[in-house]
Amino acid sequence: MLDTPDGRRAEADKLIAYHAEISGAMTAERTALESRLIPVSAYILVSAAEAWYRWPDMMQAIDKAMPAEEIGAAGRRPGVRVNAVHLWSVANIYLTGRKLLTTFGLVEDEVDRTWTVLDFWQRAAAAYRADGTLQAWDAGFQAHPYGDDVVESLLSQATATDEQACSAIKKLNATLVAYLFLMYFDTRVGVADSGPYPLDNGRTLLVRDYYQLGQSDFAWSHVAAGVPYRNLTAALVLDGVDVRVNDWGTSLTEPEDYLDHLVAFGLYTTDGPGGALRRVGADEWDAVLTAVRKAQAEHYRQVAAMSRRQKIDAGAYVYFSFLRPFAEVAGVADDLDWTVPRDTVGPLYDALEPFTGEGATIEGDVPYYTPLAPNA
Repeated sequence: MLDTPDGRRAEADKLIAYHAEISGAMTAERTALESRLIPVSAYILVSAAEAWYRWPDMMQAIDKAMPAEEIGAAGRRPGVRVNAVHLWSVANIYLTGRKLLTTFGLVEDEVDRTWTVLDFWQRAAAAYRADGTLQAWDAGFQAHPYGDDVVESLLSQATATDEQACSAIKKLNATLVAYLFLMYFDTRVGVADSGPYPLDNGRTLLVRDYYQLGQSDFAWSHVAAGVPYRNLTAALVLDGVDVRVNDWGTSLTEPEDYLDHLVAFGLYTTDGPGGALRRVGADEWDAVLTAVRKAQAEHYRQVAAMSRRQKIDAGAYVYFSFLRPFAEVAGVADDLDWTVPRDTVGPLYDALEPFTGEGATIEGDVPYYTPLAPNA
């Protein structure tokens, strides 16, 4: 069936409707995107338009180098950015670009273009989750990419916490989250949770990955040259906390002050050979915090000095490069062009540049993403 145009159209429309329902609901509940420092809405639209023009071809190149199923499975290890939020993004950023460009009549809807993206996403997502579902939404807000071997490794060197330890862990977490939020241009994707992993005695393991703390493909990350770790993974053992994890890698907990219920904690890095977990002891935390705070202050100054267009270009790169981890796993990231903006340069970019998102609403009687056009 998928070998025929009608078959691909039917399956693409099915996946469009699937994402429309879920992403429409998630987006309606999302807090405001705009900040005083960074034009988030404008850069999302630029990245989405770039994704529509370029991701289908890039995904075909990635899929040829390594099948999407193998890439998704590779994400089932800490420190690998093929994760729930990147999977959500490679489908929904493209679909946002499709909605933008077709609504204003700038492009013709194309079955094969959309099918290429959603088929790649579906195969990678199924292999990443490996439980018969495609997203945490389908599984009651549960995300369990890490198998028993990983969970055992994370728990093996986690230590019991007291009031003093909890205070230090809260400070460490808050600093890393704030730092990565700015490093990713007001985007939460630098921190991703998975779980809940049920333990004995009613306790729960929540796993938190902190990605790209040091220098990376981000052009502005030179400020992080002194940060001693690229990736960190935290094991948080909670007692008496109901944990749900959504497809943005964000935890929803009851009670909200979940770190007050932390009974054991372990911090690890995957920076070494083979990506094996190695414990980062509490005696190293102060050095990490000092380096991160220095990098954050320097990064804030360079962002504040940027023009609006420079900020849009940087933020658009962050969103457009959500596809990059898939290319990295496949070994072809350096063979692809990650320049942003590229295909939106000109009148389209000029039209998107002033967008702020103020007053934007979601129409309840219109699908968040519409089916493929009849003549596509």
